[in-house]
Amino acid sequence: MIQESTFTYRPIGILNSPYSRRIDAPHQSTVVAGTETGDVALATLELEDWLDEKVLQDLSGFQRLWLIFAFHRSEGWKSSVKPPRGGPKRGILATRSPHRPNSLGLSAVELVKIEGRTLHLRAVDLLDGTPVLDIKPYVPYADAFPDSKAGWIDELDAKLGRYFAPGPRKPR
Repeated sequence: MIQESTFTYRPIGILNSPYSRRIDAPHQSTVVAGTETGDVALATLELEDWLDEKVLQDLSGFQRLWLIFAFHRSEGWKSSVKPPRGGPKRGILATRSPHRPNSLGLSAVELVKIEGRTLHLRAVDLLDGTPVLDIKPYVPYADAFPDSKAGWIDELDAKLGRYFAPGPRKPR
């Protein structure tokens, strides 16, 4: 029997990024073609005061980090969505849409440097003000599976090119 559970999380920090609107941000952190500047974004994450600075100990040796965050501007969810790269509607769990049953996101970003309680990051796809719930180090031998199949995305890659990404959308 599954019991209804709720979880409460508090952010470890709020991300400061150059993207204030969803249409400005890339769909993936490493795909910046079509964004306004075409540059890989720089961002900062300052830890909340309730965290001891020791939590950053030994993190400086990692080139990439996983950010676990809340899609704080998501307005509900649907069981299927139309992906930005095109094609038919897909089941929400087969996409990376921000409109999810639990509005949680995961993004691999580059760690540039750590200054005190501030992490300087590059290649972000998160909006300014995004609450970051946790950080985990990116470990290549455990996190990279370059030969893995990606379902319907493999079909799109074959048709449109692996790094095809639509440009920013027009405001609604």
